[in-house]
Amino acid sequence: MATFILIPGAGGAAEVYWREVAAELAAHDHTAISVEIPGDDPEWGLPEYAAIVDEAIGGRRGVVLVAQSLGGFTAPMVGGNGSVGRIVLLNAMIPLPGETPSQWSEATGSGEARRAANAAAGRSDEFDLVETFLHDVPEHRRPEMIAGDREPAATPFWQPCTFDAWPAVPIHVMVGADDRLFPAGFQVRLARERLGVEADLVPGGHLAAKSHPVEVAGQLMAYLAVPDV
Repeated sequence: MATFILIPGAGGAAEVYWREVAAELAAHDHTAISVEIPGDDPEWGLPEYAAIVDEAIGGRRGVVLVAQSLGGFTAPMVGGNGSVGRIVLLNAMIPLPGETPSQWSEATGSGEARRAANAAAGRSDEFDLVETFLHDVPEHRRPEMIAGDREPAATPFWQPCTFDAWPAVPIHVMVGADDRLFPAGFQVRLARERLGVEADLVPGGHLAAKSHPVEVAGQLMAYLAVPDV
């Protein structure tokens, strides 16, 4: 059975966000570890986030590292000595070596893609928590998500992602078909351009693990059958 290490996005409470996916993985006899990141603390940044994830991995080898949103900037900084056997990026930012999250937004055109998608759908560009993030999350799960949400500190957004190249392990990109923060078409293009990977679409928006946990967990487990080479 596999061990999944689950990294949240900016300001997210890992245990809350990944709860349903972790339960689904556990129901299939896998181990799922949700890693809490102090994303609201300005004293912490990308190097510390990576160290926290490494500590969570401990002495395990060949884990499946799953990163949501800003967690994509932590993923390539994690691991060594075979600790990470596979990486899955879920609605994630995909950095280049040395890039900062702030640079990523302009370099990739994520803002333009979001505005174009909003215009096509007749949505406003004004940020709204429900419309941007929670629109497809079941209403009974929304209060806990809102209560656990923390304002992300600016620190990591100005720090370079310090890695030379993405690890030589299988890398998969999972995209929420109705993501309103990073539109699906934008993510599919970015995965091709930066990783040479064809993304896999799953139902849901940016918080697909909360709105469609069975489908997300199913896709995660399906990746286990993909050959390492």
